[in-house]
Amino acid sequence: MLPRHPRRQDIRRGIAHLRRGGVIAYPTEGVWGLGCDPRQRRALRRVLVLKRRPQHKGVLLVAGRVAETRRYWSAQGIDPALPAQLWPGTTLVLPATPKVPFWIRGRHESIAVRISTHPAIVALSHAFGGAIVSTSANPAGQQPARDLRTLYHYFGRSLWILPARLGRQHRPSRIVDARSGRILRE
Repeated sequence: MLPRHPRRQDIRRGIAHLRRGGVIAYPTEGVWGLGCDPRQRRALRRVLVLKRRPQHKGVLLVAGRVAETRRYWSAQGIDPALPAQLWPGTTLVLPATPKVPFWIRGRHESIAVRISTHPAIVALSHAFGGAIVSTSANPAGQQPARDLRTLYHYFGRSLWILPARLGRQHRPSRIVDARSGRILRE
């Protein structure tokens, strides 16, 4: 059985993989996620290849604290109370700062950001010092991995896996457009 909270030495190993440009699998609120350092284009390309996901769609970033995401989004044009009302848990689509490269945002002028309370995500982003890429661990068209057997089935032993338990959510996070307040996915 996997531990609820990741061990410090496992967090250090995960951070070492991220800093070397590696892709890791880690538990999220309800499914296994694939992650990498969003500033490393090659790492993100590997995530997209593993998922068979086109680059133009962009990727989500996740962190345990708002401050770990601030370099990626602008509050211009959004209700300043909205993030505080919806985080943690909801994925917000926010205006991207001009510094966000296309390999993160895809063809969009916005970026999707989620603040999480999952112990693995909080520990990873805090130790890493910023947000990490978060995308479900599955090839396009397949169900997201909810257990290690499925994760290995999809990706073999090609990924370093952060040993910790998944959260208990059974549905993906709600997605809200921060500019309009419109719910994009419930």
